Amino acid sequence: MTNNNNHIKVLISGGGTGGHIFPAIAIANAVRTKHPEAEILFIGAENRMEMEKVPAAGYEIIGLPVYGFNRKNLLKNAKVIYKLLESIRKARIAIKTFKPDIAVGVGGYASGPTLWVASRMGIPTLIQEQNSYAGVTNKLLSSKASAICVAYENMERFFPKNKIKLTGNPIRQDLLNSSCTREEAAMFFGLDPAKKTILIIGGSLGARTINQSVTAHLGKLAKSDVQLIWQTGKNYDDKAKDALSKIKAENIKQMPFISRMDMAYKMADLVISRAGASSISELCLLGKPCILVPSPNVAEDHQTKNAQALSSRGAAILIKDNEAVEKLIPKALSTIGNTTLCDKMNSEILALGQHDSASRIAEMIIELIEKNRK
Repeated sequence: MTNNNNHIKVLISGGGTGGHIFPAIAIANAVRTKHPEAEILFIGAENRMEMEKVPAAGYEIIGLPVYGFNRKNLLKNAKVIYKLLESIRKARIAIKTFKPDIAVGVGGYASGPTLWVASRMGIPTLIQEQNSYAGVTNKLLSSKASAICVAYENMERFFPKNKIKLTGNPIRQDLLNSSCTREEAAMFFGLDPAKKTILIIGGSLGARTINQSVTAHLGKLAKSDVQLIWQTGKNYDDKAKDALSKIKAENIKQMPFISRMDMAYKMADLVISRAGASSISELCLLGKPCILVPSPNVAEDHQTKNAQALSSRGAAILIKDNEAVEKLIPKALSTIGNTTLCDKMNSEILALGQHDSASRIAEMIIELIEKNRK
């Protein structure tokens, strides 16, 4: 460990989805803002999107061969265990070489072996738990962690109370810093700024159930006085274009990917989304009334728990995945027409927003390094 107090080395581990990667990069950027000379190394999982996104953000990354356990067929896990042991070995080499002052885990396959090795080597660790229901890995790592940054209240169900700090989840800064007007956003999408608009987002690959729900009610949407910005994800793009070609729908703008999410949020009077941690954090900070359709295909069903944390306070509407095709679009059309309900959801969801999350987490990282050096 270096003696120069200004020179710090931070290891950040995790990824797998944009929901883990964007907060990790936001934390790294916040550390760099406070300590421009800081050395930052990422450890991710091979063949996952962090291996592309992290270098694009200007940071070095090492990949581990780790991947998730097969919960349905336990016999298939022999290879997973072998890869886990190999990942622990590679993580140990990376940590010995880099000599970090702290290791930060943001969730995702790589953070487990990395933080486990770091804590065994006497390096302070910080966990960033993004969901309202803690994952198994983070619960196991929490006993040795120096601090645990969370996005929801009542997390002492999972973690030692004295280590918990309520910081929220870092979100993409461009969404908060955007100065675009509704008129500019309407022009960007070719829409009418005076008309109510629903934004549908299902992630970069798309959310099959949400897309099927829209397709099932395209006729009703086309005849309504409501506009639709429909991000289908690349996997559903062709099907959506084919369905739209059969009807005349000037009020529906469909695309596989939205390049300017700040403009999309500016236009949105109501958002339909999955209930991933980073999506919810964005909706809270921007104060967007929303209908959440939790994905059933995630570990420990944490998206449902995330959505319940909001819906129980009147900050969002929750529709189950298996009921969405029938109920989602009729509910969206009735909700967007109910100004009182939308205003109530707007004020409730705004109250849940945690500001400056990345900066606050970066401050904790620096504090822990200084405390450990003393």
